[in-house]
Amino acid sequence: MGEQIAETHTRRPVITARAAATFEPVGRSVAAARAFVRDTLQGWGFPDVIDDAVVLTSELVTNAVVHAGTSAEVVCARMNAGVRVEVSDRYPERELPVQNPAGRFGSLDREGGRGLLLCAALAGRWGVEYSSTHKTVWFRLDLPDRPAGTRSAGPALPAEALPLADTRVRVAVIQIDRGGTIAAWNDDAQELFGFSADQITGKPLADLAAWPHTPGTSTGIAEALRLSRWEGSYGIRGADGRVVPVYASHLRVRDNTGAPSTVCLLVRDEERAVLQSPVRSGATDASGNDRGGATDPFEVFIGSPAPDDLDGLLQRTVERARDMLDGDSAYLLLATDDETELEVRASTGLPSARQRFARVPVEAGTGRYGSARMPAVHDDLSAVPGAVPLLADTGMRSVVTVPLKVEGRLTGSLGVAAEAPRRYGNEEALRLQFAADRIALAVESARLGELERLRRGSLSFLVEASDLLAGTLDRDQTLALMAQMTVPTLATWCAVYTIADQSSEPELSYVLHEDEDRIDGLKALLSKIAPPDPVPTPGARVWPAPSEAAHSAALRTSLRTLGLADAPDHTPGPGASLATAAAVGGETVVLPLVARNRVIGMLTLGKPTDDHFRQEILELAEDLSRRAALALDNARLYSERTAISQSLQRSLLPPELPDVPGVEVEVIYRAAGEGNEVGGDFYDLFPIRDGAYGFAIGDVCGTGPEAAAVTGLARHALRLLAREGFGGPAVLERLNAAILDEGARSRFLTLLYGELWPQVDGSALLKVVCAGHPLPLRLRQDGTVEPAAEPQPLLGVMDDLELYEQTVTLDPGDVLLCVTDGVTERREGARMLGDDGLADVLTTCTGLTAGAVAARVLRAVERFAAEPASDDMAILAMRVPERQED
Repeated sequence: MGEQIAETHTRRPVITARAAATFEPVGRSVAAARAFVRDTLQGWGFPDVIDDAVVLTSELVTNAVVHAGTSAEVVCARMNAGVRVEVSDRYPERELPVQNPAGRFGSLDREGGRGLLLCAALAGRWGVEYSSTHKTVWFRLDLPDRPAGTRSAGPALPAEALPLADTRVRVAVIQIDRGGTIAAWNDDAQELFGFSADQITGKPLADLAAWPHTPGTSTGIAEALRLSRWEGSYGIRGADGRVVPVYASHLRVRDNTGAPSTVCLLVRDEERAVLQSPVRSGATDASGNDRGGATDPFEVFIGSPAPDDLDGLLQRTVERARDMLDGDSAYLLLATDDETELEVRASTGLPSARQRFARVPVEAGTGRYGSARMPAVHDDLSAVPGAVPLLADTGMRSVVTVPLKVEGRLTGSLGVAAEAPRRYGNEEALRLQFAADRIALAVESARLGELERLRRGSLSFLVEASDLLAGTLDRDQTLALMAQMTVPTLATWCAVYTIADQSSEPELSYVLHEDEDRIDGLKALLSKIAPPDPVPTPGARVWPAPSEAAHSAALRTSLRTLGLADAPDHTPGPGASLATAAAVGGETVVLPLVARNRVIGMLTLGKPTDDHFRQEILELAEDLSRRAALALDNARLYSERTAISQSLQRSLLPPELPDVPGVEVEVIYRAAGEGNEVGGDFYDLFPIRDGAYGFAIGDVCGTGPEAAAVTGLARHALRLLAREGFGGPAVLERLNAAILDEGARSRFLTLLYGELWPQVDGSALLKVVCAGHPLPLRLRQDGTVEPAAEPQPLLGVMDDLELYEQTVTLDPGDVLLCVTDGVTERREGARMLGDDGLADVLTTCTGLTAGAVAARVLRAVERFAAEPASDDMAILAMRVPERQED
């Protein structure tokens, strides 16, 4: 029916053979349909159209059994000029887009229509038929014009177009034993190279071979002889010393005792057509205008339109490669920049979560990917354990791998594997290599584009990270920033270990997981295992301990759940242990935090179960670890300096104030800045003898260690001299001499010093000396405010000072207020609080306690300006309370 509709202009083709099969709506039916079509066409002797037919059948059957959810019937019809394949399903209501104004048959983002795109690209003719019970999509592939019964053939050519050869073509047959030495040498080999069999037998072939070494490629003649198959050019040094260029075909065999050897067929390089496998050309346009012009070979293999992103392109590639060779799985690896490792980027039929971003070395050796640089076929992986590490424990037995190369440089590797042994041979390797050559350039271009985007993103990430790390000098905040910048951008979870000093063990300081519910379990797990070794070697190194501990904990939990083991007390429930194992079960790496030639900690990054890190992510994490280490060490140094400064500041102030009978005393001290400078303001109140107390409030010029030295000297000297019985003037004169003795470290000092005697009548007698300090103010009960002393020279300037003390009596209810210049010099723009402003504030404090007076003065100072204070402030208020009437 379809032929009558679609081909009314041609003679009806004659069907000479027919095969049909029905497949249930299950995922495995797609592979079974591919095998059915492949076996059918192979049996009919049509190998040239098998690949295209299998790809198209795979797409159409997938649409039927996966997307439509119905059974699919596949019919293969052999005709005189080609093959027709029909795929029918039981879902006729679902219309497929045959045409649209834009001339596109569908989109990769849609479930339907992609198979029709391939039909348009690969088939000579195709169509869609509907009936009341089913829908059929059919395609026809035309056969090349060649004599029947031949496996492959080329067109008839004129004599002048045939390849050149000598009158007699000589094919040297050389057999190489397992040691690489020549075991057999035929007559043609003697004619080509001049050595007789007696002369050459027992010598290594490597002594004769002039092997072309490519920089960065380790494969030589010895490696090529160990491969199961190899074909290519090199040179043989003849008996006359000249190098004869040859084209060779190697085949690895074994004798009836199991001893392996290699059979080498060699011809002169100009006669390579005798041995060279024919290059398989792409599908030709045999139907004229029906195909719509020439087709891009890349689009024919990958499908049109091609995916825009690299991951989509790679995934499409492995799916097409698997379908083309009717495999059970396929994978694609991309080479790192230095071509020393291959990284798994796409796979199908394998546990992709476990394999993704896994890395294997390229160069030859045990457990290495030695065949990456040339096609390789493994008949049975069980006979060669470790030949393809990625397929270990996957059930795959046979595999064919081919390299992806761009301008002679290795860029990746494509492999197809099957569960059955001996599924693939040299023909499949050539077909897969041809497909790899089709997509290598596009893959490399997409990879370079992805790398460029990653590098731009990495640069932006590092700039932002540097800004954030430079914006804090707090150690705990720095640790939190380190973890938050890595999770989830670089890793699923992160742990930071810190090392206090060279003799200390690493300490778990911060843990973060992208799922907050996993943090406690992760922290508990890491606290039970030994921390990683603090190795200063740069770069990331794998740390298997968390994954092993997580899996062991999960196993114990499962055994306890099944009643197969005794459960210890206080163990988490099954859900918590299993969830933690899944969260920590992937790859874990450790990066050292090195600052100022010392390991100060480790940054640990982890992935969930069976997941791996990309090389670009590890390089970015290494850059971040260097910046984070310096920021963490700066925070440590700042914290130590702040702690020292605060400790010194506390030592310059009295630990506590004594109780003075009959006198209320209140002190308020405010240090300006962030605590990183030792201030020059201080105060003190101390007993001198029975019934007598000394008090002082002072301000040393400047800040820092020099000012702190003078502050400490002043406070301790005042106590010592006062308790030795010296009066106020004598105490300050001796303190002035001590300050001047400091020489270059001396500082100016303003000081208000006084002695206080509470009286039995409820008053208080004071003797004060004001050496360059803001004058103390006296508040009387009637609200008047007056200075309680006269100004005198400050200390630390002149050698000979003549100071005197003044006597002040505080009556009940009176207040004496002493402040440093941080109070009186409080500014906002051109305005300053000053002595008069302080006096005005004090007049409002009549009847207040000493504590209330000090608090009101502080509040007035803070409200005077919007900006925070830039100078230290000390406020000392003393009040004689009013006598209570009986």
